[in-house]
Amino acid sequence: MQQAIESLFDNKPAQYGEEHFGLFARFKAALNAGQIRSAEPDAGSATGWRVNAWVKKGILLGFRMGAIVDMSVDAQRQPMFDKATYPVRQMTADSGVRIVPGGSSIRDGCFLGKGVTCMPPMYINVGAWVGDGTMVDSHALIGSCAQIGQRCHISAAAQIGGVLEPVGAMPVIVEDEVLIGGNCGVYEGAIVKRRAVLGSGVILNRSTPVYDIVRGVVHAATEDGPLVIPEEAVVVAGSRAISHGKGKEWGLSLYTPVIVKYRDAKTDAKIQLEDLLR
Repeated sequence: MQQAIESLFDNKPAQYGEEHFGLFARFKAALNAGQIRSAEPDAGSATGWRVNAWVKKGILLGFRMGAIVDMSVDAQRQPMFDKATYPVRQMTADSGVRIVPGGSSIRDGCFLGKGVTCMPPMYINVGAWVGDGTMVDSHALIGSCAQIGQRCHISAAAQIGGVLEPVGAMPVIVEDEVLIGGNCGVYEGAIVKRRAVLGSGVILNRSTPVYDIVRGVVHAATEDGPLVIPEEAVVVAGSRAISHGKGKEWGLSLYTPVIVKYRDAKTDAKIQLEDLLR
């Protein structure tokens, strides 16, 4: 499949035929089943992850191949027009995913594990991977190709950015048992390692360093690597004083995330997910 997808991506035909749409349908079914993913764990990588660029190419092919069609359930009250290749994901009770009524949307071509809970209204985009037992809370976004581990909590209004292009770029990674607090934003291929906690309002991206006051180091993205939040780090929104110029003169500070501790029993007790809610 990889060879066929890459060949079709690199050599656009004058017109897409049945064999091309059949290939894409098999590709999308593999995405839905979790048999392929845009990024996957790799113990040999410095970050513990590697990008599968050919999978991203396949997702982009879907946009290239698809025509805009009317997908409205009720065109008068709620019109909807999108690519024919990316309808709403078809699911049944046997999927083992709990989708609470109220305006959520899950696009075709993403994987949702058993016991995932979707609270309304939330959105999961194509290429995303959401592991078993994770909760995606109200108004949360899981962007295209974002990888979310098992038993995570993506709290209300959190934004997990998608990185579909360029095809070789690392998407946002959230590993197992991570808590993403309300109104957080994780963007530009940041990696949040296992059991980390992001307090409400934390923003992570390539341009903002993270100050680790426990270990006395500063975590930042490099030219070739993403921002990586260590395992079990507890990150809160903080600020740092501007040290020169008018900013210093006026007493201004800039936002910065701060690692204030690493998880302990007290942290676990505060953020424990209640299985009765699932």
